[in-house]
Amino acid sequence: MKRWDRMSKDFTRIGKEIVMAVKEGGPSPDSNARLRTAMQNAKGVNMPKDRVEAAIKRATGKDEKDYQEVVYEGYGPHGVAIVVETATDNPTRTVSNVRLYFNRNNGALGTAGSSDYTFTRKGVFKLAAEGLDRDELELELIDSGAEDVYETTEEDEHGAEHQYIVVETAFTDFGQMQQALGAKGVNVLSATLQRVPNTTVSLNDEQAEEVEKLIDKLEEDEDVQAVYHTMG
Repeated sequence: MKRWDRMSKDFTRIGKEIVMAVKEGGPSPDSNARLRTAMQNAKGVNMPKDRVEAAIKRATGKDEKDYQEVVYEGYGPHGVAIVVETATDNPTRTVSNVRLYFNRNNGALGTAGSSDYTFTRKGVFKLAAEGLDRDELELELIDSGAEDVYETTEEDEHGAEHQYIVVETAFTDFGQMQQALGAKGVNVLSATLQRVPNTTVSLNDEQAEEVEKLIDKLEEDEDVQAVYHTMG
């Protein structure tokens, strides 16, 4: 059930991203790079094509909500820094909810700049590993800004394991890397700008469980797009 909940959350998150992209740059992916990225990410989580098209159509209508992107910073239990990215049509509701989650889980919502400095923004690309050689790919992508290229394994909603290759770039090289991967015809499953922790906090199992309770509550909120933390 948790995997299905995650899939539903992914669809909602990407649906909002599509709406914001269309309102910002229009409904044509050919001329709207942000929309192209959102549609690419939708494909990566198997979001049905009709849902993608419906989100684009909604965004062009006058009745669709305007979402604001708001970032909240704070600390969870045991000194773990947490940054919460949201897309909301009601910032008052969102900040109230986020503060409540922190307060009820031994954390504290901070002010702007209180914890974001512990992260570095990077472009993160997840690729289907089939047919790719990691070492060869890394050499080919260095000139396009590849800082780290590594392999990872993840479970899908059915519990099956899949191999992926992840490419990390500096924030400023995101567009350049996207073009390079497109030119190579690589199957890019997702392309996101993420906050990568500069240092992490080591916790025992009991402490980690406390932090995970807070993270889970934040991620369950419909206004939350992403949660980043420094828990090792």
